[in-house]
Amino acid sequence: MTKDPFRTRDHVADFDDIVAEIRRSSAEARARLPMVADVAYGTDRSETLDLFFPEGRRDGLPVHLFIHGGYWRMFSKSDYSYVAETVTNAGAIAAIVGYALMPAVRMATIVDQVRRAKRWVGERIADHGGDPRHLTVSGHSAGAHLATMLFNDSSPRSGIKAAMLLGGLYDLKPLQTSFLAKEIAITDEEVELFSPINHRFDPSVRVDIVVGADETLPFHSQAARFAERLEKQGLVVSCSNLVAANHMSSVRDLGLAGTHAEAFWSNLQREWNA
Repeated sequence: MTKDPFRTRDHVADFDDIVAEIRRSSAEARARLPMVADVAYGTDRSETLDLFFPEGRRDGLPVHLFIHGGYWRMFSKSDYSYVAETVTNAGAIAAIVGYALMPAVRMATIVDQVRRAKRWVGERIADHGGDPRHLTVSGHSAGAHLATMLFNDSSPRSGIKAAMLLGGLYDLKPLQTSFLAKEIAITDEEVELFSPINHRFDPSVRVDIVVGADETLPFHSQAARFAERLEKQGLVVSCSNLVAANHMSSVRDLGLAGTHAEAFWSNLQREWNA
């Protein structure tokens, strides 16, 4: 039987080990880094974000928003606290976003939530020492998809300087015939409204599209198509493969020094200082 190219567990032999590792790393990050947990950006209990801070004075710091993946149906912000390690080491506030999960809610609700999380950052992060004029975003898998919704045609004057999209999903149509058909049952309307490949984007945002070299073909083909679309719209885009990385090891490494994450945050420092 042919393996479903979207079912990550079938293609990453150490899937459970990596999940356990990132959860351990996240617990360690929460214990070690200065943070404010469960800051409400809305009224639902799922509508919170965690803020992590670099050591020292908090005044006019750049801000980085991270959105986790899990095919919109699993994981939580607390599973990804470890991403704050490299963000805070680069001198920025890390805002790790929580959101409700499908199928309990539909895609429209989640997209609205992450947009309101970004709006909260714009309006309130100064209270925590951040400068919303120096805002960057990243996301992994479904989180990369959601990150695009923060600087697309429904988000005029996005205010985002740069985005890093890791292992993202930019055309939802193929998911309707994947294992997710039973899990979250993406509708035709959701495909039309929320496939990034159908949208226009803020031309002022610099976008890094990144895929693990060992990911399955759809992730590579979708990344290439989306990069081409963004370039045609006038955005500055880079598209790269991570050597010997799969869908899970690539996101695990976002919290590790000396990996692609460190290079990305170094690039962001240039954006923040521009």
